[in-house]
Amino acid sequence: MFRESSGQMAVELAVLIPVIVVCALVVVNVMRYAELCARFDRVVPDAVLAHGVSPSGATSSLAGVDEVRSAIEHGMSPMACEVEVSVEDLMEGASGALLDLSAGTTRFTCTLVFRPWPSSVSIAGVGYQAPASIRHEREIVIDRYRAAVIT
Repeated sequence: MFRESSGQMAVELAVLIPVIVVCALVVVNVMRYAELCARFDRVVPDAVLAHGVSPSGATSSLAGVDEVRSAIEHGMSPMACEVEVSVEDLMEGASGALLDLSAGTTRFTCTLVFRPWPSSVSIAGVGYQAPASIRHEREIVIDRYRAAVIT
């Protein structure tokens, strides 16, 4: 009676371990991404308000990209991620009216690029392949003439 089921638990364990490892990798990557997004969403408005409204040095309306990027990277420093920052002057599309209510508004688009680890795993026929990268964007529109005003 015991001979028929003596190795059943070992076989079940051998089948379940790869599935458990793959599920654990998915959960770890999702939790890391959620933590990065939460921190990124808190850091970006502060960095844009502190460094994007009145960038040091250049007086161009599109200045401050490098300062904002370095401030975001400093705020995200213990985490491994890539940060991209682009800026767009919203005055370029203005219609030429005498009074433009959006004068001096600038849109900062900050992007978090997360690369899951490991990129691919195959254990006993159970495969896990993460996407090459996951992107999270945050857009903030600021007014350069009225400090600390964002829309």
